Amino acid sequence: MIAKSIPNVFTIGNLVLGVISIILSFNGEVNSAALLVIIAMLLDGLDGRVARALNVTSEFGKELDSLSDVISFGVAPAFIMYQAAFMETTPPALAWIATAIFPICGALRLARFNVIDGIPGYFIGLPIPAAGGVLATLALFHNELHVALLLISSLALSFLMISNMKYPNFKKLGLPKAALWAIPLVVAGAAILAYLFQQAIPKVILALLLLYALWGLKKNVERLLPRKLRRHRRYRSAAEERQEHNA
Repeated sequence: MIAKSIPNVFTIGNLVLGVISIILSFNGEVNSAALLVIIAMLLDGLDGRVARALNVTSEFGKELDSLSDVISFGVAPAFIMYQAAFMETTPPALAWIATAIFPICGALRLARFNVIDGIPGYFIGLPIPAAGGVLATLALFHNELHVALLLISSLALSFLMISNMKYPNFKKLGLPKAALWAIPLVVAGAAILAYLFQQAIPKVILALLLLYALWGLKKNVERLLPRKLRRHRRYRSAAEERQEHNA
């Protein structure tokens, strides 16, 4: 019974951090709020792996994880960005719409994930933790980035979540059961590093998440090209391979 509850502890921890992040953002503590979203991403990445390592996966845990993700990576990042950039520099109606669209698309993304079988090894649409992580860390740089860029980024991330673009699924990278004892140390270490390096850690996380988000765009560009151009590119590639083989 206790083993079955362990993964849910990580999921609830993710949810708690999301709620606290929202509270901090309303109090104007945007940096701390964004760092909590980053730590929540770590907990979100661990709950499923712990469940699989203990062989205690369940539909209850899956639904709880989705509900927590809506708060921590949908609502919280949207409010963080609203408080940091949109509230004072964007027309109210536009700011409210942009803020609302992000968690709505995140909820749609999670609902589709729960009811539609995906492609093995891939997610369909940008996962909400990645989208929320990008939005929350972008908010940390609201003084360096123009508000129009932040607004476009928020809408673009919303679109990517509900798109049909494929993103690699790293959930199959399991966690050995023997390593479970080290998880609290990893979480505590991540929290300490996030606190000590409040400027460097978000930049690293943002860079990694942006690479992941842009990966889906790169892999799907060919699908958006005209059919004739796609055939021409495949023909040219085949011709180059034959030429190299003959050489």
